[in-house]
Amino acid sequence: MSKHYLVVGGSHGIGLELTRKLAEEGNQVTVISRTLGDLAAIQGVTHHALDISKEEIPAEFIPENLDGLVYCPGSINLRAFVSLNPAAFRDELEINLIGAVKSIQAGLKALKKNPGSSIVLFSTVAVGQGMPFHSGIAAAKGAVEGLTRSLAAELAPGIRVNCIAPSLTDTPLATRLLNSDEKREAAANRHPLKKVGTASEIAALANFLLSPDAAWITGQIIHADGGMSSVRV
Repeated sequence: MSKHYLVVGGSHGIGLELTRKLAEEGNQVTVISRTLGDLAAIQGVTHHALDISKEEIPAEFIPENLDGLVYCPGSINLRAFVSLNPAAFRDELEINLIGAVKSIQAGLKALKKNPGSSIVLFSTVAVGQGMPFHSGIAAAKGAVEGLTRSLAAELAPGIRVNCIAPSLTDTPLATRLLNSDEKREAAANRHPLKKVGTASEIAALANFLLSPDAAWITGQIIHADGGMSSVRV
């Protein structure tokens, strides 16, 4: 049976790959993002242009019923702590946490109409692993992990809430970190599996968490990070 999903930030990277997977399975997908990107080539997708960091989501953008909601926008601003002022931390919180809060609040009524619906958020391996120059993003994504657990408790049993914490993934957001063979090799070698993650791999995990196959999973921070958070080789 066709389901309806809302993907915020679904026009690039992991969000685009997830949107493609959901649509190929015959589902309806509503995408909210700043640009259309490559969505025009995907059948069964409704797109609304909006900058979630600056705008509220109009009620008419939200389908009447939702089986799942995924919030994909994020940032990779790697800077020394001494160069970050409070405004920089607020910017990180705005795109990573507040945008997720606005999206969930906008879609909650529609999600509650379908018991067993699912919310998927994104964190980073840098929350659990101390990494230099990650203080801004790690602080914001740490808040996302806290939100995940709190909402999983508050919305159970009707809505499941989980969070994926990837390591560096080959997406447009990471271009400047992977824009040479040397950088790509160095990034791969930092992981026990000796590779950089792909958008398709992370999207497949998000797709699983949305599906009935994950019906007994909620409140989890799932590390898809090539072993970085737990393995030493």
